[in-house]
Amino acid sequence: MAHGLGWAALRLHEGVINHDDKAIKEKVESWIRSPVIDKLSQFVDPNLVHVGSSPRFDMYGCEFGLGKAVAARSGCTNKVDGKITMYPGREGGGSMGVEVCLLPEYMKNIECDEEFMSALLIN
Repeated sequence: MAHGLGWAALRLHEGVINHDDKAIKEKVESWIRSPVIDKLSQFVDPNLVHVGSSPRFDMYGCEFGLGKAVAARSGCTNKVDGKITMYPGREGGGSMGVEVCLLPEYMKNIECDEEFMSALLIN
């Protein structure tokens, strides 16, 4: 391996070297000619559960004059079967907001699971 790098480090090194001004301009020009929005589902193994977000993101701290946000959502490009996004809760104090994306047939099975649904109820 070049420079004593392992395979993954070498690939990363090559990716950084090849990510120059010319390559970026070509990518932008290509996108302008044929715009496309990549979705997470194009890059994720369908047999994978993916959990994302961070407690460092203050989802409810930005206020634009309309009052505090009612809910936080990940957006359409981050929707893929098996994707779970967790946010600090609107109420603060350690609460959490959880967004779970499942195909309709899996969601129906969960909704029909009385034991699971009863665990979600807040008394």
